Amino acid sequence: MKIITKTSDLKELCERAAQESFITLDTEFVRETTYWPQLCLIQMGLAEEAFIIDPLSKELDLAPFFTLLQKSELIKVIHSGRQDVEIFYHMTGKIPTHLFDTQIAAMVCGFGDSVAYEALVRQYAKVSLDKSSRYTHWAQRPLTDKQLTYALGDVTHLRVIYEKLYAKLVKEDRLHWLEAELSILTDPKTYAIDPYKIWKKIRVRSPKPRLLAILREMAAWREITAQKRNIPRGRVLKDEIMVELAAAAPRTYEDLKCIRGIPFQLHEKNKTEEILELINKGASLPLEDCPQVKKYESSRPGTSALLEMLKLLLKVKSEKHHVAPKLIATTSDLEVIASSPTPKVPALEGWRREIFGNAALALKQGKIAIGIQNNRIALIALK
Repeated sequence: MKIITKTSDLKELCERAAQESFITLDTEFVRETTYWPQLCLIQMGLAEEAFIIDPLSKELDLAPFFTLLQKSELIKVIHSGRQDVEIFYHMTGKIPTHLFDTQIAAMVCGFGDSVAYEALVRQYAKVSLDKSSRYTHWAQRPLTDKQLTYALGDVTHLRVIYEKLYAKLVKEDRLHWLEAELSILTDPKTYAIDPYKIWKKIRVRSPKPRLLAILREMAAWREITAQKRNIPRGRVLKDEIMVELAAAAPRTYEDLKCIRGIPFQLHEKNKTEEILELINKGASLPLEDCPQVKKYESSRPGTSALLEMLKLLLKVKSEKHHVAPKLIATTSDLEVIASSPTPKVPALEGWRREIFGNAALALKQGKIAIGIQNNRIALIALK
């Protein structure tokens, strides 16, 4: 088992890798105590051999590896690699070129939503993986042979998975479908973090514009603070405490200290003033500048029934074309199609429109119906 701990060895490995038609990649990282993930291992699979690169080695500079990631003629195969790409992007400011994600490819090939690596290994490599090392703390040193062998398994079996999926995509003429999905993975906007949009990920039972305005200010402040200090968001302020603060909207220190769960560090005078200032900023915004929760017109006659019919249509089309339903249309897409007179969603564009979108619009317009023929669900054209 070859572990790369020196820059000279990494440079030699990357020179070898550059001669391949494709390489397989995976990473191991930890982020339980940090905002940004700490890269702990890089696994790289070549045609004849697989390697482990130790980013924590003091004798290693990752520059040759990052250069390799930018070689556009070399295919880099990953599985569910968004977090891997995010790590590389954060470290270098560049997205790796010519990526192929086998999880996305498997969805295009009909393996269902977010298929696990283990399932593809069983399907194509006919191997059952030992998952007992999955929860290893990868920053610890030394790692055991068992842990390192587990890590290498993430790239060794990936080679045959890539070859099988690629052949299937070519046979079914779906490579262009995959390219459309991979464009999201390689778009820097995918990894951009807008602190003033983080509030949308926080669950609020009774969202009101004024509450959301305060929550937006606090969530943005928390995000920026967590990034600067490189600590998890919850270490700064937990979601439920922010929601409570936004709902109560305290204006004085006396009001603020009555809120349970505020970290003791935030009781310091300068921190207290900062929080009160955020609350005041959100509370004093004109109502028209406050965030609004988008509501679909589910109360329109027939919308709920149409939504259920669209879900059934999606199931029928996904089974017919052997594509994961989630990849064709999201629940949000279906809600917009059902409720909007002029829907504009990804499900009505490109290949999705061909296999689902046109039928969805025809169903909405009463041009087709869903019925039973020969004991099977069928689409019936209406005159």
